[in-house]
Amino acid sequence: MKQERLLKVILSPHMSEKASIATEKRGEYVFKVAHCATRRDVKEAIELLFKTKVEAVRILNVTTKPKRFGNIQGRSKVWKKAYVTLESGQQIDFAGGQA
Repeated sequence: MKQERLLKVILSPHMSEKASIATEKRGEYVFKVAHCATRRDVKEAIELLFKTKVEAVRILNVTTKPKRFGNIQGRSKVWKKAYVTLESGQQIDFAGGQA
């Protein structure tokens, strides 16, 4: 797969309470990914961007939720997230390692 396409697959790391628990207990990292991303795309993109070895990738679609602002009703957008499990001894440093 082309390198420029892989750079567009990972949109951002997803930080939440559930994601931080997954990172601490199981060594899984959670990312927001492009809607058209597949498991293979996510694996190749993580290995390219962070120079790590990926063991497994789980992808799920986050469904919409009803939102309301005053009298206006709507729904939130659908987005896709990926749970990435790294091989043992591997980790991702989001801070960039600069002190």
